[in-house]
Amino acid sequence: MPAIQTAVDLTPFNTLGLPACASHFVRLQSASELVALRADPALAALPWRVLGGGSNLWLQDDLDALVLKVEIPGRTLLREDADAVYVAAGGGENWHDFVLWTLAQGWGGLENLVLIPGTVGAAPVQNIGAYGVEVMDRLCELTAIHLQTGEHRVFRNADCRFAYRDSIFKHEEAGRWLIAQVVFRLPKAHQPSTAYGEINKELAALGLPATPQAVAQAVINVRNRKLPDPAVLGNAGSFFHNPLVDAATRERLLAEYPALVSYPQADGRYKLAAGWLVEQAGWKGRNLGPVGMYEKQALVLVNHGGASGQDVARLAAAVQADVQARFGVQLITEPVRW
Repeated sequence: MPAIQTAVDLTPFNTLGLPACASHFVRLQSASELVALRADPALAALPWRVLGGGSNLWLQDDLDALVLKVEIPGRTLLREDADAVYVAAGGGENWHDFVLWTLAQGWGGLENLVLIPGTVGAAPVQNIGAYGVEVMDRLCELTAIHLQTGEHRVFRNADCRFAYRDSIFKHEEAGRWLIAQVVFRLPKAHQPSTAYGEINKELAALGLPATPQAVAQAVINVRNRKLPDPAVLGNAGSFFHNPLVDAATRERLLAEYPALVSYPQADGRYKLAAGWLVEQAGWKGRNLGPVGMYEKQALVLVNHGGASGQDVARLAAAVQADVQARFGVQLITEPVRW
């Protein structure tokens, strides 16, 4: 049985730095430890919450629950064929470190996702993405454990029902599974994605060709310039989804705002840059109490110190109301709210 802690302050375990207390807390080093936890009637009676790196988490209140801090390790080459290598990682692996490890082995494919905070196990839940690449583009399958029954199930890529910053684990299967291992398919004939102008500009500044390692360095440089370090200034990365609108809405907005930032999608809709909308609504670098929208990137909500979940809620609501009033577009918050 892994050690159970009680009355644990979760402030160090969420990158926004919000205070909340978990009645019960455990660090999981292996999937098998769940069996022992489930055998304890007192623990089995509690709600269970799965915690990765806490980088996409918005704590609202204290939790009368068992918080499972996933620290399951492991990085290995499972197999390869003529077209790809198949690499497995434990759900508790640090995502950024894992990406760097794949690149060090000479396997490209994840370089655009470098420096995204969090764990490997949390990455499919959110279908994390950056600079034209999403986890769904590389994920082969994952192994998850049902928190109630202990069932081990392999979810293939299609089973996860991936969409933009979305998966089955945020809807009908929300809160039911702990992702213990993820397998990625990394193509051998890989051409790095440099669709975003920022990456091309950085590569040019570095004087480097678009190799996976060079693209990773370009992404790191760009992200470090734009995004605050959570260890210095509490944040959860992008706080709002980039909204998807139909072509008619985009044309209406373009007529009034010619500088509108938008990206065409395969289904005919357009993705709007939420950061641009927030900035145009006057919130870039603006505070409301101890929280505010970051001065270098309007999409990032930051905790200047001493903020609560309620402070975050007030700011989020104010930003959403102003963007709705000005553009007629609804912003949806990205972090998972506990």
